[in-house]
Amino acid sequence: MAGGKGGGLGGRGNKAGSSRKGAMKGSGGQRKQGLEGKGPTPKAVDRAKHPAAKRAASATRRAQGTGSGGRGPARPKVPYKANRQISELIAGRNSVVEALRAQIPATTLYVAAMIDIDDRVRESITLATQRGLPVLEVSRQEVDRLTDGAIHQGVALQIPQYSYAHPDDLLRQAEDAAETPLIVALDGVTDPRNLGAVIRSAAAFGAQGVVIPERRSAGMTAGAWKTSAGAAARVPVAQAGNLTRTLESYQKQGLVVVGLAANGTVDLADLEAGSDPLALVIGSEGKGLSRLVQQTCDLTVRIPIAAATESLNAGVAAAIALYEVAQRRRRAGRL
Repeated sequence: MAGGKGGGLGGRGNKAGSSRKGAMKGSGGQRKQGLEGKGPTPKAVDRAKHPAAKRAASATRRAQGTGSGGRGPARPKVPYKANRQISELIAGRNSVVEALRAQIPATTLYVAAMIDIDDRVRESITLATQRGLPVLEVSRQEVDRLTDGAIHQGVALQIPQYSYAHPDDLLRQAEDAAETPLIVALDGVTDPRNLGAVIRSAAAFGAQGVVIPERRSAGMTAGAWKTSAGAAARVPVAQAGNLTRTLESYQKQGLVVVGLAANGTVDLADLEAGSDPLALVIGSEGKGLSRLVQQTCDLTVRIPIAAATESLNAGVAAAIALYEVAQRRRRAGRL
């Protein structure tokens, strides 16, 4: 029975049910050697062809300042969502060239490889080079990632995070310049273009700065920089953690807080406090001043307009009010 069909000990190498008779050739002892232990399995990062090892090697090259193939410095790859917290990217050929023409602060110009170079791209590269900005050629996929899928036409400009002042810094600036304080505060203005327009008017009529709330407010984005037409480089913008408390602090330091409101109790032309140290508060076009801010104001003023159903946006209202304050101060010899 040992050499029977079922494959006894002598037929261990045959397949079950095989019709071949007799034992197959042995391995000559090689299988025994192959079964010997080779030590613990290497870690993934230690195996050259493993994806983990390739990622580790790439990270090492970036840390040493060389890209793949040693072709020069590799640009650090920062995820866009994290990058948006510290900077902003302007996308599109028109937007980028206009931002560079307006001297908006910038850190890097990205140009996608293999794109058609037109006059806008050519001018963008020239302006960036003249300002000493890095001009990086990257893949189109990289520009897609950086701009979070926005329409970029192969060009993107990175601008740094704006450095906001403290509200008290604006008073110190007025004191250092021996000027009567004039500060503009915005309550609920969420359009960056309105913020930029207010900054431009503040620069034109002698204000020391603009205060905005940290939340529910427009910030110093590329749109605000562009609308300010360069004034944002001269007029500081401060952020207030709580606008009401900031206004109360200004009151304690001798400023009169005046709010612009459609239902104001005084016409702007009759604002006698215009020549005094002043904080002028402007609300949003739709909601106007918030309840707490309006209650904090020492008085509210209105701008008479022809039709009761019409309203002025924050940028226009600020320009009119600041002009009137400047005229009153000029007459009082304080400007």
